[in-house]
Amino acid sequence: MNPPLASIVMRSFNEAWALRETLPALAAQSFPSWELIVIDSGSSDGSQDLIKAANPAHFIQIQPHEYNPSKVMNTGMRLAAADTVIFLNADATPQGPLWLQPLFDALQNPRTAAAFSRQIPRPDCLAVFAHDYDRCFGPNRESASWDHFFSMVSSGIRRDVWQRRGFREDLQFAEDDEYTRWCIQQGFEIAYVPDSVAMHSHNYTPAQARKRAFGDARAMAATYQGKPSDFSWLRTVALGTAADLRKDLRWFRQHHKLSQLPAAARIRFAQRSGKLAGFRQGWLDYQRQSPA
Repeated sequence: MNPPLASIVMRSFNEAWALRETLPALAAQSFPSWELIVIDSGSSDGSQDLIKAANPAHFIQIQPHEYNPSKVMNTGMRLAAADTVIFLNADATPQGPLWLQPLFDALQNPRTAAAFSRQIPRPDCLAVFAHDYDRCFGPNRESASWDHFFSMVSSGIRRDVWQRRGFREDLQFAEDDEYTRWCIQQGFEIAYVPDSVAMHSHNYTPAQARKRAFGDARAMAATYQGKPSDFSWLRTVALGTAADLRKDLRWFRQHHKLSQLPAAARIRFAQRSGKLAGFRQGWLDYQRQSPA
């Protein structure tokens, strides 16, 4: 038999509620030949039965405490039979039968090391997070002007580039950001593929938002080229929160969500304070210098 044209690597953990939509959406893809590889982190909600019913080429089960995103993705790459490898989180549901084809096509350019889909939030998404999705993936996305942006949630990479250097397993967060920044440093391109669409969002509490921001910033510090003094309470937390809320105010007004602005303020402060604390911790952990 000929090997599949694409390998899809899925990470899952207690997301049966989403797999009931995600797995049928994969089965409905018009793409001619692909395999499914699933690495589940000890689900106990019926996810494993749903995954087995999908007949994946590989189904790896680990314990929750064993989960490390880079290790999981590197494992998926080693198991994949195809040279084009697609990553999809279990709670990211492809929208329509043409989710896979555009990602695959983008990765056939030998200068493109990685590609990522457009993401749209779920209907129950809180305004503060829906705004973030618009900033990152919307038609006038702000992320296009950032120094770098990438999301592994619905994405793909080339095996020949990954074989030069895989994902850093000493990072617990932002491993996709670090990997694609490395790809750019090697002279490759990263493609945004808006025609490939997945539905995905989380309604984090302030504590969860802070934890996520802490982890991302800690990982970012591992390769940060600037000075630790670039991050301060005034600049990162006070002014950063104010800037975020100004943007939220405009977006919430346009989308008739002003009643959610107080909740957004709590989220933005949590994100910004988590970013500062995470960067400072990461600077100590990875760069072994004390922040000024």
